[in-house]
Amino acid sequence: MIKKEMIAMLLAGGQGSRLGVLTSNVAKPAVAFGGKYRIIDFPLSNCINSGVDTVGVLTQYQPLKLNTHIGIGIPWDLDRNVGGVSVLPPYEKSNSSEWYTGTANAIYQNLRYMDYYNPEYVLILGGDHIYKMDYQVMLDFHKSNNADITLATIPVPIEEASRFGVCITDDSKKILEFQEKPAEPRSNLASMGIYIFSWPVLKEALISLKDQPGCDFGKHIIPYCHERGDRVFAYEYNGYWKDVGTLGSYWESNMELIDLIPIFNLYEEFWKIYTKNEWLRPQYISDSAVIDKAIMGDGCEVYGKVHNSVIGSNVVIEEGAVVEDSIIMNSTKIGKNTKLYKTIVSENTVIGDNCILGDGPDDVVNQVKPDVYAFNLVTVGEETVIPDGVTIGKNTAIAGVTTIEDYPNHRLEGGGTLIKAGDIL
Repeated sequence: MIKKEMIAMLLAGGQGSRLGVLTSNVAKPAVAFGGKYRIIDFPLSNCINSGVDTVGVLTQYQPLKLNTHIGIGIPWDLDRNVGGVSVLPPYEKSNSSEWYTGTANAIYQNLRYMDYYNPEYVLILGGDHIYKMDYQVMLDFHKSNNADITLATIPVPIEEASRFGVCITDDSKKILEFQEKPAEPRSNLASMGIYIFSWPVLKEALISLKDQPGCDFGKHIIPYCHERGDRVFAYEYNGYWKDVGTLGSYWESNMELIDLIPIFNLYEEFWKIYTKNEWLRPQYISDSAVIDKAIMGDGCEVYGKVHNSVIGSNVVIEEGAVVEDSIIMNSTKIGKNTKLYKTIVSENTVIGDNCILGDGPDDVVNQVKPDVYAFNLVTVGEETVIPDGVTIGKNTAIAGVTTIEDYPNHRLEGGGTLIKAGDIL
């Protein structure tokens, strides 16, 4: 029988609806990040850097790009005969076909996968956070406390604590009380959605709660285990950790990468972030180009000006164009004399000549999804075409192949939404 000390189960099936058109056709963990990477690269790299060589990636929503990116795990040294990375979508059973309905339900549906490796411990991870963590240190903490469950936690401002599961602990970090998204939190020690379970404890809890609708770790599994007397501890993490669940936090965390001394450093030799690299040709920077404080991907051609921006691979920025405070993803073309201010542009997009994106007053309320399209950003979905001579205001969203007739007076006013790629907003 195969025996692994610890295996990881990486939950990567979420839609990420608060990212709007960025996730219309791609799972949130597959969204590009930092010019070169995808969000899922960070937990996968953490695994191999921590010596965890068996990872099950649970996919569901729009998995094609994610599956293609992961492949057989070569970039992360996870192409192993025993272990390695396995993509685990929902599958048809002999008597039923079930989608994953909650985080714990997804894990429950893969009991056979975990049983196959007969682990001592199971590490549960989300696929949509940006951070570096040595899971071996967390496992050592788990062992030293003879814990049944260990939650990775991080201090957050008390005014934000209601967004998280929060822990009240004693001096030994044993959890005395766990509250899932309480209206009035009594602690600012927030769960990061990263758990280490002793395998027998996890298996018993999953089987006991298998009929719980939408079975979830924070709402069901952790309270169930705590109430029955399991030893549950909080491992406090004090490094950089970002939930890029909104357009504002996604934009902000990309911008933090290009600070002179970045809070989150992509360039550390001892903790590398690995990714699948599709573009191997060099950049071309013309004599007319000006680049100031930017990350530039492979295969870019720059003839215009780039300031304080994150540019993906295979991007063309034409002469006279200005890209400022923006994120441009792979295989995008920015036309001549076009100006982008605080704009997020998804992959395989073409923006025409003489356009202005990010024009006009701040804080105009989006008419369709004011809670998503905010932060004074312009958000452009993948495979979008924007014609020549268009001006677009702030807190706007554009997706699909648009024509000049879609823009009254050649404008999309602030707070406007123009979607021509199906009904997903």
